[in-house]
Amino acid sequence: MAILHQATLTPSKLEVLSTYLAAVPSFADLVGSELTALGSYRFDDPANSVGIETHILTSSSEHIIQMPLTYRGAPLAGAEAWLLGTMEHSVLGRRWVYNACGDPIYGAELVRTMLTGGSQVGLFVETADGPVEREPTTWVSGSGTPDTPVPVIDAVVSTQPGTYTTIHAGGLEVVVRHLLDGFAPDEASATLSGTWPDVDDPVVLAFIR
Repeated sequence: MAILHQATLTPSKLEVLSTYLAAVPSFADLVGSELTALGSYRFDDPANSVGIETHILTSSSEHIIQMPLTYRGAPLAGAEAWLLGTMEHSVLGRRWVYNACGDPIYGAELVRTMLTGGSQVGLFVETADGPVEREPTTWVSGSGTPDTPVPVIDAVVSTQPGTYTTIHAGGLEVVVRHLLDGFAPDEASATLSGTWPDVDDPVVLAFIR
């Protein structure tokens, strides 16, 4: 489960995402002038040190965009090309925000979720009376089964982001879709699919070729 703090973020996640996507050539003409959050989902870092959160957004041009992020308490060595920027978290301090496709912690959890039929983790907000569960805004599920072997992933090699990103990890080729109203896979050995408010038919978010 993910424990969330009642905190102020400066700049906000949406501000960081807007600045980043406007600077990526593949998105500059698609995003337009405004982003609106539709939902988000989280995976757990087994070491409980890296935040893993994927955002589902709509743009003023009415495209649906998926952007996975990781939040770290220190810079990730060798991942400068994937850094969106930093945020000041009123509880945790400075957080380095990465496009998660360049972060092996995300790659490992994405693959595990797809291969083992996993889902998003539960969200709990820290309060003075203890953690309080928060309703999810996005529901995701992998297509695999619980006993499927999962390769060890401690490094990833990823293409630069466009309308999708390809991640090579653990001997697998993983495609993360960013433009969700674009192409969908014809064939895949495993998928991650999701729904969010007003979207009842599962959308393929990522897949293994």
